[in-house]
Amino acid sequence: MGKEKVHINIVVIGHVDSGKSTTTGHLIYKLGGIDKRVIERFEKEAAEMNKRSFKYAWVLDKLKAERERGITIDIALWKFETTKYYCTVIDAPGHRDFIKNMITGTSQADCAVLIIDSTTGGFEAGISKDGQTREHALLAFTLGVKQMICCCNKMDATTPKYSNARYDEIVKEVSS
Repeated sequence: MGKEKVHINIVVIGHVDSGKSTTTGHLIYKLGGIDKRVIERFEKEAAEMNKRSFKYAWVLDKLKAERERGITIDIALWKFETTKYYCTVIDAPGHRDFIKNMITGTSQADCAVLIIDSTTGGFEAGISKDGQTREHALLAFTLGVKQMICCCNKMDATTPKYSNARYDEIVKEVSS
């Protein structure tokens, strides 16, 4: 008899506008979880709203208010499986007004992916005393999440692009 697959809940957290929904939606698309025609439709609709970069975020951000405002308001779930696991990805809002929804999603998580805005000013805002990057990481730990993958996003917007110095600076700060 084969071994049953383990279920794992993965929450995606981080500061508002760090790219949580976009990164997660793009990953879902790359893994074949959503049809190319759907992405093309999202791309067209996003362009009509002058929000071209949101096409992947709309995989998870379904509410009209989320699409109009360009932020996640409620948690969104996406299920997939690997050879060993049944996985549920929980996309959590980053805006401080919706921290209760972030806590709801994180309280169900086995592990987390912390999306970090690597841009100048973006990282500093998120990691500051009142920043959501810092708060989300601390809340996740408090809620029992002991495994976290930290992803430096928007490295193409650093100076110079994909700056090793900026990456090392972020790793040092996040690790301390």
